[in-house]
Amino acid sequence: MNVQKDSLAQLDIRVVVLVGGRDFGRCPLAARLPPALWPIADQPVLKRLLNHLAAEGTKRAAVCCQRDVAEEVKTVSAGTGLEVTLVVEGMASGTAGCLRNAVAFDPGDLLVVLSGSMAAPPSLRELVQAHLAGGAELTMVFNPGQDYGSPCGSPAEIYLCKPGVLEHIPPGGYSDIKEGLIPSLLRAGGTIRPLVLDREVGGFRDRGGYLRALRVFFRDQVGDEKDRDGQERAAERLIRRGADTFVHPTARVCGPVVIADHAQILEDTVVIGPAMIGSNTILGESSVMIRSALWAGARVGAGCEICESVVGYGVRIADGLGVTGRVLAGGLSDARSPAPTTGHMSRDVVGRAVERMSSYMDRLARRLPAWAPLSPRQLSYALGAAGIVLAFLWSYWPTCIDLLGVWRVSDEYSSGLLVPFLTLYVVWSRRQELASLSPRPALLWGVGAFLFAQAVRGAGLYLMYLTAERLSLVLSVVALVLLLTGWRCLGKVSAILLFLCLMLPWPSPVQSLVALPLQRWATASAVFCLEVAGYEVLRDGNVIHVGHASVAVAEACNGLRMVTAFFVISGLVALLVKRAWWEKLVVLVSSLPIALLCNTLRLAITAVLFTFLEGEAWEQRFHDWGGYAMMPLALAMVVGELWLLARLTTPPLEMKPVIISRRQA
Repeated sequence: MNVQKDSLAQLDIRVVVLVGGRDFGRCPLAARLPPALWPIADQPVLKRLLNHLAAEGTKRAAVCCQRDVAEEVKTVSAGTGLEVTLVVEGMASGTAGCLRNAVAFDPGDLLVVLSGSMAAPPSLRELVQAHLAGGAELTMVFNPGQDYGSPCGSPAEIYLCKPGVLEHIPPGGYSDIKEGLIPSLLRAGGTIRPLVLDREVGGFRDRGGYLRALRVFFRDQVGDEKDRDGQERAAERLIRRGADTFVHPTARVCGPVVIADHAQILEDTVVIGPAMIGSNTILGESSVMIRSALWAGARVGAGCEICESVVGYGVRIADGLGVTGRVLAGGLSDARSPAPTTGHMSRDVVGRAVERMSSYMDRLARRLPAWAPLSPRQLSYALGAAGIVLAFLWSYWPTCIDLLGVWRVSDEYSSGLLVPFLTLYVVWSRRQELASLSPRPALLWGVGAFLFAQAVRGAGLYLMYLTAERLSLVLSVVALVLLLTGWRCLGKVSAILLFLCLMLPWPSPVQSLVALPLQRWATASAVFCLEVAGYEVLRDGNVIHVGHASVAVAEACNGLRMVTAFFVISGLVALLVKRAWWEKLVVLVSSLPIALLCNTLRLAITAVLFTFLEGEAWEQRFHDWGGYAMMPLALAMVVGELWLLARLTTPPLEMKPVIISRRQA
């Protein structure tokens, strides 16, 4: 029913709190406990939310959760001052499905749906007043925007709606508010209004969101203290200590930090907030804790470094271990024991092995020279990548020897020997840009791409087709980059990996198809240049007769060597220069006519010199070194092409005013 009341106190408000169940895909902690049961200031977030609702005058609330966490939710909900109705979902029903199951028999006058995992819930009274003033069927609440371009931030997972919206929820099965109820309500002509809060609610689902929620919680607490006691007293309370805590005089604690009951911070320890230290925890000697959270019963050894991490209930960390951006999970049952001697990780054989390896990496990282400042995590990643690269080289060593033989014997593909070294140089020149990218390994796609490369290699070995085996070398490099660094890094180096293909010889059918036309073109163009220069030339097939000299344009002189070499030069220039993509494309496309032009000039100059020189030794020298002499010419053409493009497309950087007339004094 839809009842309009004049007074807010007369409204029959139904509050539904969504807890959900364990999430096995988002975070190791979420696999053990729903985020609503994670602690803040040594108290589960769900309990804080229920206490907040009770303080605002709410009498009862329905808490929806999965069956696997019903006992934990029931324990946390006890003693909050609310009449809590536990709605246990056997199967996932979605947010709208939970709302349907919780209030289907008694919807009241107004429905309020809240996420159970928020660190600083807003005032329920203010939300209801804003919803009634808007007059919409459903109000969707948002956090404030983070930039000036958008007033709305992320959804706060808070919804206020009239009981009539239940008609748009299917009577059974899964239904979501954002993906099911809202589209159905809009199709029926209903109105939905956004409401932007003036401060964040601190909602979270994983480690990063939880640590941000700690900052929101401290900011909310400081704001409340400013209103009551003034700014100076609020700053003093940024460091809060519970009962029977021990903080060594040599320890340095920089707020905001909450230290729960019976916690111990030993000598020479540094804690930088926002941080949370749970009850019955021990932070060992000379350890550093930065923007992290220790849950109840955790033990941190001496000389540890914990940064941007969450250490779960009852977890023990060995001496000298570095933990950065990680989650060490522990169950709620580990916190119920008063003083656990062993944690989840110490009982697990794999966990102990990980601890030993991490400790070893930490000691090894400290021994690195000053010019290689790597953290233990970066060092382990680098060593793992080096091992994969060595295994890759061992597997493809026969293919590498085969390519080396082709580069040494074939004049057409001798430039391929330079391609791997030039590739490394280009990567080194972009080291700062690549170092700013955080690697996000794409394990599934990387393994799939590597299996595809090996399938191409296997087909080449089975069919005795060397081109496929050589191509699989480059495909495997692409797969390894994707596997170790992820899609973003692969996109940054995709042009470099494409340049790596220039080291491969052309397939034999392609080479046979272009060899004869290139040979004919080289002969005809050389004859044309000689005739333009005034020489009497006689062409007999691929033999050019100039005076008493005869120059045979063999298949090796068809210009394929020039084409492959100039492709390498143009590709290197395109990778190094900072120009628009279409300018680089022009440089790459122009490498073919430049190569043909340089080969024509080489043949014409060689034919003229053969009319003056006698002796096979001199002829062989000019024939061999003539091709190398064309390289500077080709590079000069490419540079001139870039200069011309810059003049045609780049406006002048500075414009000086010109005085047209001057007024007499």
